[in-house]
Amino acid sequence: MGDFGRNKDFNRNSGPRQMHKATCSECGKDCEVPFKPVEGRPVFCRDCFMKKRSY
Repeated sequence: MGDFGRNKDFNRNSGPRQMHKATCSECGKDCEVPFKPVEGRPVFCRDCFMKKRSY
């Protein structure tokens, strides 16, 4: 397994995620996402993301 297990534990213990403000590309609601949004790529709120994921 090597370093994989250690890296996984390190990421889990790195503290709270930094959240970034965004606007959902689907419904237009203001939301926060755990990554820095990139211009030209869609961002979805939790509700719209879950709807898309269930397809």
